[in-house]
Amino acid sequence: MLKITPTPNFAGVEVTGDFHDFDLLYESLHRIVGGEDEYPAYESSRMRILGFCYDLRHAMMGNREIVYVDHGISDETMKWKGMVGAKKNLYLSFNTYYPEILYIVMALNEFIRLYEQNKNNHKQWDLTINTVNMLRAAVVQSLSETLKPHTFKMMLGNMSNRFMSFSNYFTQYLDQLNIRFLKWDKEKRLKNISIMAKRIAEQGTDYQKARRDILEVAHEDNVDPSEIRYYEEYPDYEEIEW
Repeated sequence: MLKITPTPNFAGVEVTGDFHDFDLLYESLHRIVGGEDEYPAYESSRMRILGFCYDLRHAMMGNREIVYVDHGISDETMKWKGMVGAKKNLYLSFNTYYPEILYIVMALNEFIRLYEQNKNNHKQWDLTINTVNMLRAAVVQSLSETLKPHTFKMMLGNMSNRFMSFSNYFTQYLDQLNIRFLKWDKEKRLKNISIMAKRIAEQGTDYQKARRDILEVAHEDNVDPSEIRYYEEYPDYEEIEW
């Protein structure tokens, strides 16, 4: 079963599941976001979700963390059944930043809508949609257990705004939020999780300035805005106080 938990210092969340959980989610996310150039206005969002898939894939290859989880069968039951084996199952896990996973959860809402428009089957029975929604629900459940009830309620309102759209979203802004978030201490990170969701969803002054700056540099360099990268580098994974 897929599980989302905050990292010890609230840099992000730990995504945990067995190989089959990750494999099903990996395939479902690929189907939801479509092929290259299928949804041109959402290409930048598609690439961020595929970045999450990259971590899923590497976790399945054993290139991320592993954890051992009790399988829940008592010693008495194992003895009665004549079962011999380990008392724990091996699960896979990896970490992702809070702004990143918040963006992915919100952007997936539009990809689900686009996917539904191209399908004739009943969405309530569609395994792809239900698997993707399982990820989104697990993130939201984790947030409900991490934040104060009032903060969580306000945050969920921002994340569920029906007027929100990520069409032609400048995801370099997400890099800015990720890097800014990682510079803060544990307490400040926790206080600002809901603020990150609001910044991403509302696309306010901060986002609009980043957008103008990107367009200006792209015009000067005569390149597509998608080729412009945020000027600050991410810290090394091992150096992050997760």
